[in-house]
Amino acid sequence: MIFILLWGNIVYPCTSFAISPPKIIAQSGNPSAIDVLNQGLQAIQAGRVQDAIALFRRATQLDPRLAPAHYNLGLALRQAGQLQPAADAFYRATLADPKFAPAFANLGGSLLEGNNLQLANDYLQRAIELDGKLGFAHYNMGLLRVQQRDWEKAIASFKKALQYSQNAPEPAYHLGLVYLQQGKIDQAREAFRQAIKINPRYAEAHYNLGSLWFQQGKLPEALEAFRKSAAANSNYASAYYGAGLVFMQLKKYAEAAQVFQYARDLFSQQNNPQWAKNAQQLLQQAQNLNYQPR
Repeated sequence: MIFILLWGNIVYPCTSFAISPPKIIAQSGNPSAIDVLNQGLQAIQAGRVQDAIALFRRATQLDPRLAPAHYNLGLALRQAGQLQPAADAFYRATLADPKFAPAFANLGGSLLEGNNLQLANDYLQRAIELDGKLGFAHYNMGLLRVQQRDWEKAIASFKKALQYSQNAPEPAYHLGLVYLQQGKIDQAREAFRQAIKINPRYAEAHYNLGSLWFQQGKLPEALEAFRKSAAANSNYASAYYGAGLVFMQLKKYAEAAQVFQYARDLFSQQNNPQWAKNAQQLLQQAQNLNYQPR
């Protein structure tokens, strides 16, 4: 099962750590450090991640107690794919401010990504104790419960994440996956629809919805869902594979061959040889059937 962690937002230097436009708050912390932190925030907004990392790191050196500097350094490092340094930065943010809930939540997320489930649980629990309305903490806790195969607790966490992060489609999507694990098809379908309502270009949600329709023999609905999945992400190989299965059922073998070829090529490019082989076999089958007299 593929899962995507949610990470907290950039935090700006103000006394409450609320998310707000970049500004300098002279009465809190080292003014020079805050100046540098603001420069880092401007670099992030301009897409200059490496510059931002250097500036955030400089801010932490000027004022080691400036928690937003450590925290934003963690987010920037995470964006750059430097996972262990990001976790270290989040940890230092928790030391700088032991009541900084997003830092605990992101540290828990980092540990979850590293498969350290016990420590991840501890930090995520702490984040939720500090801020029970922190949606991405509940979401990451849901992912942890999925790893533990504790479906009921995962459902409860994803529902809370939905309640507190209403613009994030991931909790609804993963709620749908858990319902699938439980065989609750109607609830899964509704959860995938909810994810799509939040983000109409959620390729994986469209794909899973299509898979449900396909399993129930509702081929036009399945094909439409797979088409929407491919439209949302043209590199999503499974969407073409699913469409091919529908075309085979509809005896539209030429169309099936075309999308199986797309799927095979994408699976190959994405280093997924087993599914590339599966797509190749179905491509051959579709081509053979297409040339047979009907």
